[in-house]
Amino acid sequence: MLQLKESHEDGASVITLRGDVDAYTAPLLRQRIVDLVDEGEVNLIIDLGQVEYLDSTGVGVIFEGLRRVKTKGGTIDLVAGPGRIRRIFDSLGLSKDVPIHGSRDEAFGESAREGHSPHPQAE
Repeated sequence: MLQLKESHEDGASVITLRGDVDAYTAPLLRQRIVDLVDEGEVNLIIDLGQVEYLDSTGVGVIFEGLRRVKTKGGTIDLVAGPGRIRRIFDSLGLSKDVPIHGSRDEAFGESAREGHSPHPQAE
């Protein structure tokens, strides 16, 4: 089972996931990302801190979402602790493609310093 909780913080949409992200539940995440992008929300933070299981379908949905937001000038940052979920991205070499942070605060702070802020830039 997968639970999605959404919030808006400092100009970014935060999707907090809890449970398993697999072939059965990943379509829920995919649809939420599509809906957010269609609504103009292109700076996303996906919090995987409470995810117990993530399979290749879930990883694929995240990278499909990344491609989608990048075409609109946005970004996706992930939040994942040092456990199993983060190791999946590291072992597949995917952590170089999407920023992975240890906490939400870190995601907002480090993203801004690295120049790919989840926050919209003022013009």
